[in-house]
Amino acid sequence: MSLLEINNLEVQYVMTDETIHAVNNISFSLEKGECLGLVGETGAGKTTTALSILRLLASPPAKTVNGEILYKGQDILKLREKEMREIRGDEITMIFQDPMTSLNPVKRVGDQIAEVIMQHRHCSKTEAFRLACDMLNQVGIRDERATEFPHQFSGGMKQRVVIAMALACQPNLLLADEPTTALDVTIQAQVVEMMIALRKQYQMSMIFITHDLGLVADICDKVAIMYAGEIVEYGNLEDIYLRTSHPYTVGLFGSIPSLSKDVDRLSPIQGLPPNPAKLPTGCKFHTRCERASEKCSCDEPLFHEIEPGHFVRCHLFDQEEHDDG
Repeated sequence: MSLLEINNLEVQYVMTDETIHAVNNISFSLEKGECLGLVGETGAGKTTTALSILRLLASPPAKTVNGEILYKGQDILKLREKEMREIRGDEITMIFQDPMTSLNPVKRVGDQIAEVIMQHRHCSKTEAFRLACDMLNQVGIRDERATEFPHQFSGGMKQRVVIAMALACQPNLLLADEPTTALDVTIQAQVVEMMIALRKQYQMSMIFITHDLGLVADICDKVAIMYAGEIVEYGNLEDIYLRTSHPYTVGLFGSIPSLSKDVDRLSPIQGLPPNPAKLPTGCKFHTRCERASEKCSCDEPLFHEIEPGHFVRCHLFDQEEHDDG
C-alpha cells in the first residue's frame, strides 16, 4: 500500500461571477521514503494540491469537486476535522513558501516549536521546550537562541526554524512548498543539503514543490510536471531528464541556461499560462505549443503510459499507443 495516493482530484474556487479550475483530475502515488517533485509555472495548481492534502483550503471559496486522497489507505477528505487535526502537524506537515510570514512575530521561536510538540505528544511545557531546543540543534541553530523572536533571525535562519517546526513530531510526509524561493543562492544550497540529510535521517516521504528543475534533480525520486491544473508528464528522474516527452516539459528544459552548450539566446515558452477561469478546450497547452494540431484544440488528450512508469498527456502519443496495441 502506498503511503499517499491521490485519485482524480479536482479542486475549484467558486466565486460569485466565475469558477477557478485550480486542480483538474490529477492522480499520483507516493511510497514510504520517496520524494516527488511537483514542477510548473505559477498558477499550475501545485500549492492547491498540497493544501488539499492537509485540508487547509478555505471553504468557501475552495471546493473539492471530485476525487480522493488516501493516506495509509484512508480517505482524509472524509475525516472529521478533529481526526484531521490529529494527523495535521504530526503525521503530515508542511513548509510554507515564505518563512517571513510563517512565524508569529510576537512569540519566541522555541515556544512556537514547543506548541506543536505539546499539541501532538501531550507532554509538559518544559519537556516540549527541551525537545524544541533539540530540534533547533538538528537544523543548525544553537539552542540558546530558542528564546529569541523571529525578527532576530535572518531569512535563512527563519527558514531553518520553520523546517524545525515541520519536523518536530517526525512526520511520515512533508509537503515543502518552494522552501528555498525567498533565500539567496548560498543559503539555498545549505537548506537543501540539510533537508536531504533530515529526510534520510527520519526516513520520511516528501512532496517538493518548486520551479527549479535543478533542485528537483538533487532531491527527488519522481517528478510530476503540472500545467493548468493537470499533470502533463510523470515519471522518475531518468524519464523526465533523459527522455523528456511532453512539449511543455521540453519547453521548460529549453528555457534553462546550459554550461555545455554555446547559444546566443534561451528558448522560452511563448505566451502565458491560460486563465484558470476560462481554460481552453482540448489540450490546455495547445495555445502555446509549436507542435499543436487541430485535434489538440478539440479533444482532450489521454494520459498515455509510453514506457513503464512514464506517463504523458499529449496527442503526439496517440498513434504510438495505437501501434503498440
